Amino acid sequence: QVPLKPGRSLMDWIRLTKSGKDLTGLKGRLIEVTEDELSKHNKKEDCWICIRGFVYNVTPYMEYHPGGEDELMKAAGTDGTDLFDQVHRWVNYESMLKECLVGRMAVKPIAAPKGELLLHILIFLPQLPEDEIVVYIFFSLLHFLFYSYDWFQTDSLITVVIYTKQKDMNAELVIVDCQDKQLRGEIIMDDHSYLVEVDLDHAVSEDVAVNIAEKVGKVEIILNKKDNIHWKMLGQPWEGHNTFIKRTDRGLFYRKCKLVSKTEVTHDTKLFCLMLPKGTHLRVPTGQHVYLKQIIAGTEVVKPYTPVLPSLPLDFQEPPLHDGVHIYLMIKIYSHGLFTQALDHLQIGDYISVSNPEGNFKKSQVQTLEDLLLLAGGTGFTPMVKLLNFALTEVNCLRTVKLIFFNKTEDDILWRNQLEQLALKDERFEVQFILSQPSKDWVGKQGTISPSLLSEFVKRSRRDSKVLICICGPAPFTEQGVQ
Repeated sequence: QVPLKPGRSLMDWIRLTKSGKDLTGLKGRLIEVTEDELSKHNKKEDCWICIRGFVYNVTPYMEYHPGGEDELMKAAGTDGTDLFDQVHRWVNYESMLKECLVGRMAVKPIAAPKGELLLHILIFLPQLPEDEIVVYIFFSLLHFLFYSYDWFQTDSLITVVIYTKQKDMNAELVIVDCQDKQLRGEIIMDDHSYLVEVDLDHAVSEDVAVNIAEKVGKVEIILNKKDNIHWKMLGQPWEGHNTFIKRTDRGLFYRKCKLVSKTEVTHDTKLFCLMLPKGTHLRVPTGQHVYLKQIIAGTEVVKPYTPVLPSLPLDFQEPPLHDGVHIYLMIKIYSHGLFTQALDHLQIGDYISVSNPEGNFKKSQVQTLEDLLLLAGGTGFTPMVKLLNFALTEVNCLRTVKLIFFNKTEDDILWRNQLEQLALKDERFEVQFILSQPSKDWVGKQGTISPSLLSEFVKRSRRDSKVLICICGPAPFTEQGVQ
């Protein structure tokens, strides 16, 4: 993020979009945009960007973009969909930029490929570049070979069975939501997913059971009928039903979760406990995050947060039992933060929309480690919580886990007592607190992230040990740390 000029906050942008001012320069007309036309609008004072087939004039948004003008300019006059997906596909650009919509991209005709077989295949393909066709066919075949579903019924139950043929199927790879007669079951396979999504033929109760046969990759979703009647069909399919596609092409799915508690962690940080709906089966994997969505002044605003544990377990003899019902989020409340202020004003019993988990981190990156080094700046500590827990509980070859925790003042240190107790309890774990604005009484290390400071702490337990270094914090902290 970059500092924005006064009067260029998110709230100021929302006010501008509602002012009636012409932000497209087209006086309300929508046009069809060719690639040639799009490419002409590639300057800061005249900048158009295409996202998922829609073209936006982002010129008036330049000074309001939290990532800065240079980031927007990377996609100036081009299709910025891939760049957008890499950086922040969670942002609801349709809502944020609706007053900047210029129109749709003109559809390019596909050049006739060589060979009748390829021509036949292309008829049934979306309009893809030829080098992506082989990949598309491969994953389509994967879908038919490895994914299928069926359903059965008794007088009182409906059982939906998804056959995945995945040998390592587990609870974190299965997401089920059943609300208001809509059933959605998603199976994750790396960056793709398989989806069963239907409007059920009849009503079912809120309780949903999920059984997973890990060795054969079979997933059962068990629903309780509200009435003991015979169903003729499972229900009406949704558009994405029975498809196996890239997860980024699905868009994010949200469910409403109830706020059940809000506890103070430090002077400006709180631990929010959210309860999943009864009909939801969801486990957020270690190292992954969710998005919270709020309507603020009529505009959808979305922010990412990494779930934590309710506390740091101090007894690592057995893996802790996650109840699968609650999601805990440690959130810093900013005095001028539009989104966090809205969160802080939520009352116990209020609802907030929570997305499916996202992220690329995999536990396999940790399972053969000897040394794990964690560099955290402020609330960049949050992704470290579950990772710490997983490493100390389940990685047997681990020799050392070291957390180097940067904060401004002592009052800003999250879970200081718990971390110090953990260091006493488990000899493999060490924590080092470093402050940039310490009081006169501080006897620990001080400074900001730098090569000299890190060289003191970032060391292997032995010369050729297998090491992973994880870093999280504000962008400047992360960039400096990576360098």
